[in-house]
Amino acid sequence: MGFAEAVKSVLSQYVNFGGRAVRSEYWYWVLALVLIGVVLAIIDGAIVAPALGFEAFAPDAGQPLSSLFSLAIFLPTLAVAVRRLHDIGKRGWWVLIGLIPLLGGLVLIWFYVQPSETEANAWGEPRS
Repeated sequence: MGFAEAVKSVLSQYVNFGGRAVRSEYWYWVLALVLIGVVLAIIDGAIVAPALGFEAFAPDAGQPLSSLFSLAIFLPTLAVAVRRLHDIGKRGWWVLIGLIPLLGGLVLIWFYVQPSETEANAWGEPRS
């Protein structure tokens, strides 16, 4: 699955918590979020902050575009994370382990890098 195809897939399944998401779909989505986040942070700092009366890149200027973007992508990101867990045979509730500081995030990263199950599981047939 390519970059554009993965992003389209995640956005088209905006709140679909069922099914499976292959490893490339999840990681391309993460890459897209990082790239867009960096661009929005630069725009927030260089353009929005001065327009709001702050110095460029002032730490107390806030980041309205980045905040709105984070709010908009919360559900699709959660959904693709749950579908990725389904793809390795784990229940979606495992995503809550991320609430444990440090250790939870490391466990989730370990889960997300695991290869997909090659056979059908409770969440459907494997995708390519």
